[in-house]
Amino acid sequence: MQDVCAHEAGSCPPNDQETRTGTPGATLADRIRKELETAISAGRIEPGSRLDEQEIADRFGVSRTPVREAFRLLAASNLVELRGRQGAMVRSIGGHTLVEMFQVMAELEGLCARLAARRITPAQIARIDAIHLRLEGLATPDEVDAFYDVNQEFHEAIYEASCNAFLAEQTRRLRNQVAAYRRRVTRMPTRIAATLKEHAAVIEAIRVHDAERAHTAMRDHVNLLGDDLLDFLAAYG
Repeated sequence: MQDVCAHEAGSCPPNDQETRTGTPGATLADRIRKELETAISAGRIEPGSRLDEQEIADRFGVSRTPVREAFRLLAASNLVELRGRQGAMVRSIGGHTLVEMFQVMAELEGLCARLAARRITPAQIARIDAIHLRLEGLATPDEVDAFYDVNQEFHEAIYEASCNAFLAEQTRRLRNQVAAYRRRVTRMPTRIAATLKEHAAVIEAIRVHDAERAHTAMRDHVNLLGDDLLDFLAAYG
């Protein structure tokens, strides 16, 4: 029997992040944090970069106080390290730790896919199909950044279909920590073609409500295994 979400069959509660960022009264620090988080996740601010407190304050037209608070929020999410007089630095992750994080990420994403296979609605599977079609149209080296962004939408759609807001939030938090490195994976020569094939396997398992197969397909898609791991470590080093 197919599962349904707790409050209403066929729909999911809004996740905390969406509610929080959609609030008109969001603080200056929250808004600065969100923009910096987006830039870090997109790779526009590289790991190891120093965040200039005064430059950011000037850019947003604010005092340094909300900027410092934004830095503290980013540090709490492990995106930034606060180094006293050196200021705030975008966190760099060593190769060994990064592989471990990908392993945990793979299990979380796999669980999202497992629950999605049990709970997904026809409208949600139609949305995932549409995103996959868009990815197929971006499957060229010239479109790698656009492909990565739409790929994020694909994973977000599965988080939503899991109907587990806490799981989605924890998965998203870890994804944000490794996002700059996941973008590097996308740029590997064979990765786009492999991603489309792996996504198709995930979608089919979810469509037929095969929770075990959906979990395995998504876990293997996200994890760095075999030659992919060796290629990534070679490029990373």
